[in-house]
Amino acid sequence: MALYFGLGVVFIAVALLATSMRILREYERGVVFQLGRFWMVKGPGMIFLIPVVQQMVRVDLRTVVFDVPPQDVITRDNVSVKVNAVVYFRVVDPQKAIIQVVDFLGATSQLAQTTLRAVLGKHELDALLAEREKLNLDIQKVLDTQTDAWGIKVSTVEIKHVDLNDSMVRAIARQAEAERERRAKVIHAEGELQASEKLLQAAQVMSRQPEAMQLRYLQTLSNIAGDKASTIVFPVPMDLITPMLEALKKRGGQ
Repeated sequence: MALYFGLGVVFIAVALLATSMRILREYERGVVFQLGRFWMVKGPGMIFLIPVVQQMVRVDLRTVVFDVPPQDVITRDNVSVKVNAVVYFRVVDPQKAIIQVVDFLGATSQLAQTTLRAVLGKHELDALLAEREKLNLDIQKVLDTQTDAWGIKVSTVEIKHVDLNDSMVRAIARQAEAERERRAKVIHAEGELQASEKLLQAAQVMSRQPEAMQLRYLQTLSNIAGDKASTIVFPVPMDLITPMLEALKKRGGQ
């Protein structure tokens, strides 16, 4: 009889030991409550709990990655777009993550959706398409500040897709084409201005130095002579003709 009683005591002790033992992995922590009140955070490794008196909630400390569903966003210039993103966060304070919020995963997801709409709604479409890095940083800072009370650290937010309707895509294409035409006209006008300035400078130099005009004239004749045209008509400067006429007059008078 005593043997059976002893075996029963051993069995009960082993059962209590088994139910009180917990093993936490390196990336896990256990938030322990004693009679309903927070006691301490334990782990990693093997820990023991007092049955019935103590309860434990496991918390994963690894980085969590979740997709923010596509959100309807109205930009500052009243353009409707659909935007989705991905958020990276992790638990840095297991006590706050369990005590301060019912479901920190769901709460962070909902907060990410509302923050995405609020932040992007303050910017125009051009900024949304061209300044993603800045917008990612703005959203991350807002989320990190608001989730700090839950023991959550938001490390990265990345905007994945910005979907526009067909009419807006065509409008953007027309705008880009008009911008390219404007730049081409500006470049052409700047080239004409620079060319006119250089021509003016050349004319001023030639007006001060008649020899330069004669050299330019001879160069022009050389270029024309190289053409295959059968008939060439070109003006002759009076500076060249006048000395020849005077010489002929003197010979005729003699």
